[in-house]
Amino acid sequence: MTLACPTARAFLAQPHAPHPTPLDFAVVGLNHQTAPIEVRERAAVRASEEESILSHLSLHAREVMLLATCNRTEVYLAGVVGDPIAAFEGAWGHALAQHLYVYRGEAAVAHLYRVAAGLDSLVIGETQIQGQVKRAWQAAHAQGLAGTLMNKVAQGALAAGKRVRTDTGLSDRVVSVSSAAVELAEATLGDLTHRTALILGAGETAELTLTHLRAAGVRDVIVVNRTAERARALAERVGGRACAAEYLHEVLPEADVVIASSSAPHYVLHGSGVREALQDRQGRPMLLIDISVPRILSPDIADVPGAHLSNLDDLTAVVNRNLEGRRAALPHADALLREASADLYRWHLTREAQRERAGRQLALASD
Repeated sequence: MTLACPTARAFLAQPHAPHPTPLDFAVVGLNHQTAPIEVRERAAVRASEEESILSHLSLHAREVMLLATCNRTEVYLAGVVGDPIAAFEGAWGHALAQHLYVYRGEAAVAHLYRVAAGLDSLVIGETQIQGQVKRAWQAAHAQGLAGTLMNKVAQGALAAGKRVRTDTGLSDRVVSVSSAAVELAEATLGDLTHRTALILGAGETAELTLTHLRAAGVRDVIVVNRTAERARALAERVGGRACAAEYLHEVLPEADVVIASSSAPHYVLHGSGVREALQDRQGRPMLLIDISVPRILSPDIADVPGAHLSNLDDLTAVVNRNLEGRRAALPHADALLREASADLYRWHLTREAQRERAGRQLALASD
């Protein structure tokens, strides 16, 4: 497949042609498969930290892209200088080597393509990752850290991800961590029609969660956010009641299910607050699902009688059910990604051939 390009084929067929320079591209990172949530939290990226982390990583490569989601933190490097693992650990200041994976060259390209297509996600085929990869590339570009190779790989990944979703049927049903959380709520509580849900957060994931709750029949939703204006805007867009964060404990007793999807430097809800809220619920239990990274619901909530706490790592059963319905599409998706990766490598070989030819012409001219 790789040798279908005439320029690259001719280059490699030369009797004394040098071996083509390896694709100078690498990825180092961790995800839900290699690290539990308490480790992933240590490599989380808050919006205020992104620029400084990228700046640090730029000391280790000519081109850098940082991809951070609720289930992964990955650094893509082109023109690598030194050890990618040392670069990653230095950026976050933690010893994380035992949880990190490193792929180089074609393997790194193939990994990003799988990520963008949603095949490496906790929820196979989830759709949010496509936009997250695009924003990661745009952030790298804004800081001048995306050059020719990074641009080519990122664009190829986005195109491959889109093709996988449209050609395989993986996008026939929108799935995400948010939808998995709502499925868990239905599995635990049954019919949600007459339940009250409380959403902690007002960002993209919170809005997606609220949309899935509405689709599941939830009529009463409370949106809580530390910025009251953002809570109000989301409540007005999708339907619900807005509440400023300082009144969280006042409205908490109303909630049958709490889904946390926000960022904060500390836990925003502890076991003591949930215990107090349950006293006003006349024996009715409360389900709390934390899909934030870092988590914002304290683990001590799990010790409160009547409170049922779950986090991202507890969504496995829901994820496995979703996978069963999608497994038939995976071979086709893999084939499409192999084809897209081969296209990228052909481009690399062609560029190397052109550079070699230009170098020979320059040497002849200097003679």
